[in-house]
Amino acid sequence: MTQEPTLPVTRRSVLGTGIAAAGLAATALPATASTPGTPRVGQNSGGGFWPNGARLAVSLSLMFEAGGQPVSGAGGPIPEPIQNGLPDLPTNAFFQYGIYEGIPRILDLMDKHQIKLSSFMIGEAIRKAPDLAQEIVKRGHEAAAHGNFWQNSYTLDPEAEKRFIADCVESVQKITGFNPVGWNAYWLRNSPHTLDILKSLGFLYHIDEPSADQPFIVKLKGGDFVTVPYTLHMNDISAYPFTGYDPLAYEQALKDEFDQLYEEGATQRRMMVVSMHDRISGHANRVRVIDRFLTYAKSKPGVWFARKDEIAQWALTRRAHTPVYDRGAPTITGLPGSAA
Repeated sequence: MTQEPTLPVTRRSVLGTGIAAAGLAATALPATASTPGTPRVGQNSGGGFWPNGARLAVSLSLMFEAGGQPVSGAGGPIPEPIQNGLPDLPTNAFFQYGIYEGIPRILDLMDKHQIKLSSFMIGEAIRKAPDLAQEIVKRGHEAAAHGNFWQNSYTLDPEAEKRFIADCVESVQKITGFNPVGWNAYWLRNSPHTLDILKSLGFLYHIDEPSADQPFIVKLKGGDFVTVPYTLHMNDISAYPFTGYDPLAYEQALKDEFDQLYEEGATQRRMMVVSMHDRISGHANRVRVIDRFLTYAKSKPGVWFARKDEIAQWALTRRAHTPVYDRGAPTITGLPGSAA
């Protein structure tokens, strides 16, 4: 689906007070893109795997985590752990790169290719950098929930876990004006109660299951819930913290993934997912790799570049092509579903 490009904003203007002066108020975004929480699905009302007969859906994620990490003990490129619980200054600065450089650079890349992505935001991170969170939504991207802090919540009791998620939702709504309908947990790990909690809070989908190359529906006690699967092997964090990272090899892996799914897309619904982290894919050389891949992918006909809320809504309303799973309790099956 073609989107009108937004006006470019430099990294310096994002960091300073120049956002309002950067021309964003005068930028004409599609009406659906400026309506918080409203998925922008394709125009055709008939069947088919994807909107307008597209052969493959490609969806990009941007994890907004910088500032949500603990001051001491967060994972980073320095292998030796910090001693005595002291502030880990270089690791925190490594995270901060996502704010100063990474997210603005990725947003510029998305503008270049006129692609909209889904940004999974940590509550504490966007509370520290509200202007940048607002900038993401102003450019037409989806704001989704990624927890209140950069920590696991699967050990919490159900009420505490619900509060942890709801606090993140409240921050995203208050700061960006967007109503998040998508969820991503810390390292994908949810509790047996998480999907039921998400459904009760009005979420439409989650991404915490690397089990398929297409979206599917899981039947919960409260109704249908969409999984928009994750891909660990296409995730930039798989090469983290930079040891063994080969940019040409990663570029080829992206193309190979695309080509195989594009081929299969002639006869079945296929989706490619690429997950980026603010402090990793936002580095200059990594953006170049993603830039070349997007140029390659856009050269092929019938590719739908979509936000995950769009994909979830399309899958939910086109059940003829969407697998539906009625699973047992996670404590029995080991897979996400309704708690016993």
